[in-house]
Amino acid sequence: MCFGADARPPQPPVRGGAGHRGPATLRSADGAEFGVFYAHPATRAEVGVVILPDVRGLHPYYEELAERFAEAGLHAIAVDYFGRTAGVGDRGQDFPFREHVARMDVAQVDEDVAAAVARLREAGARSVFTVGFCLGGALSWRQSAGGHGLAGCVGFYGRPERAADVVDAMEAPLLLLAAGQDRTPVADVEAFAAQVRARGVAADVHVYPDAPHSFFDRRFEQYQEECGDAWRRILDFTARR
Repeated sequence: MCFGADARPPQPPVRGGAGHRGPATLRSADGAEFGVFYAHPATRAEVGVVILPDVRGLHPYYEELAERFAEAGLHAIAVDYFGRTAGVGDRGQDFPFREHVARMDVAQVDEDVAAAVARLREAGARSVFTVGFCLGGALSWRQSAGGHGLAGCVGFYGRPERAADVVDAMEAPLLLLAAGQDRTPVADVEAFAAQVRARGVAADVHVYPDAPHSFFDRRFEQYQEECGDAWRRILDFTARR
């Protein structure tokens, strides 16, 4: 598991108002329905993000994170991975997510991301990014090769081996945010980024040396500086591209 049941995303450094928000259901290219949580800024915006959660799927942490992105002036949609295997709807804390992760198909995740990207563009987003955490961190990097016309892909705590097979097809720039005390060696993240750069695609790595896995959580007062820095890097990445 990535974030705990009571984890909550930190506040973005630049805050405005969030407008319309709530749960919705999207349909993927294969006809499958999956749940999402969307949030739009109160004012006009041309940037959107697709949020790719950790192994639990659409947890309240990611619903709130979508609202935080909207407050920062970006359209946001957080997706659930398990519409095909668990249906659409709320799930309790005892949801056996590992059974459903084992049944995931990354090609179907790509199709779900494509549907979310299309919805963001309908909402007015001209530049769309992905932002993922843990399992979703690597899935976010994979979207660089998904053919979605993305402006960039951000991943926290991702395992590079989960995206290594699509490096040769990557097109969108990457931002890799690594925790120095994570289980995944920083050297692996840096080596992966070097492979992406060799392909001719930008890959920016930033390491938080003392931070553990899942540090991006406002409950962890000792990592608030790292959280603020990560927010600034994400918003700068989306603004530059």
